[in-house]
Amino acid sequence: MSSETILEKEAHYLSGWLALFLWLLALAGVIWLFLGSIVQRGEPPVAAILGLVLLGFLSKGFVILQPNIAGVLIFFGRYSGSIRESGFFWFNPFCKRQNISLRVVNLNTPTLKVNDMAGNPIEVAAVIAWRVNDTAKASFEVEDYASFLAIQGESAIRAVISTRVYDGDHDGRNSLRGDLIAVARMLTETIQLHVELAGLEIIEAKITHLAYAPEIASAMLRRQQAAAVIAARQLIVEGAVGMVKMALDKLQADGVVVLSDADRIHLTSNLLTVLVSESETQPVLSLSR
Repeated sequence: MSSETILEKEAHYLSGWLALFLWLLALAGVIWLFLGSIVQRGEPPVAAILGLVLLGFLSKGFVILQPNIAGVLIFFGRYSGSIRESGFFWFNPFCKRQNISLRVVNLNTPTLKVNDMAGNPIEVAAVIAWRVNDTAKASFEVEDYASFLAIQGESAIRAVISTRVYDGDHDGRNSLRGDLIAVARMLTETIQLHVELAGLEIIEAKITHLAYAPEIASAMLRRQQAAAVIAARQLIVEGAVGMVKMALDKLQADGVVVLSDADRIHLTSNLLTVLVSESETQPVLSLSR
């Protein structure tokens, strides 16, 4: 038989100051009865002794909760409710109280080795900002919600990383390295789905370390350098061709010189050599007439 999901509810409690006032009145009455019986009979009455024992037991219900600290109450093995407010309170002393922090916590995941969508092994680590949202689920649905988050966070990271490649197209779209904002959003949503059972809220999740695995890092670095060189040379060639065309058109339009096809070819070759060459070119002057 499947267990029923426990949802958070507000516990029954009183203001601690009101309960303390009533408790002190009862204590004063018990002491008055105790002293009066001593004076009249020379021995304390049973009612006064029982009253002191009862007041001592009722004092167990007083609790002081700091901001963002919740008290989960358990009444004879059953969930009774949660106190999420901060202050001084009194609850049923038969209940067992368990404090749970509602403050934001950072989790730094270990560096994981994961294959991206292209099958390349990469190293990735993330930081996850989270807090408890449902105290009942965090207390009763999982054994240890912090450990649960750590394991489920690693699983979510592997699931997200495997859906993208490390490097995308020329502008970095649809890649891990070039679209970190979208990856962080996807990572946050995925982790939230994984830890919903534990009543946790994922505030944000960001990649803190992203690199190729050491065994392929050098090869991928050479690949990136080659791609950068090819892109740069392509830009240089495109610019050089445009400059040569502009120069030939300008000479022809201004009538500076009349160029034959052979002259145009020769001039184009010289200009491209000068513009595209990576080293400084040396002019060669012809002395023939």
